[in-house]
Amino acid sequence: MQEKYLFEYAVIRLVPRVEREEFLNVGIVLYCSAQKFLQAKFWLDEERLRAFAPGTDLSEIEENLNAFCKISMGKKEAGPIAKLDQASRFRWLTATRSTVLQTSKVHPGFCEDAAETLERLFEEMVLIN
Repeated sequence: MQEKYLFEYAVIRLVPRVEREEFLNVGIVLYCSAQKFLQAKFWLDEERLRAFAPGTDLSEIEENLNAFCKISMGKKEAGPIAKLDQASRFRWLTATRSTVLQTSKVHPGFCEDAAETLERLFEEMVLIN
């Protein structure tokens, strides 16, 4: 039997009009300390987004989501936050904010493989079947 590891995740939400508090789930960020894993994954359904929030600048949203992913991976070009340790980067990425990109509350769980868990959560929470 494989060992189970504690992980934490949050759903990345696109909130085009913050004052309306309406959002689309566009990604997942998952952190597992024991597996030294921190990664974010996103997908923008452009057709759905245009119907939900006409006039939204998709290139700007995608650029911000790419920065989110680069910070999670600790890429140097992502700036000073990316230089922090994984736990600090995860806490910064999931901090409560009032912007177009927000995250849900952090949820815990147990997994055997953090990468597989990220994929499963991404399919369940973001992709539309």
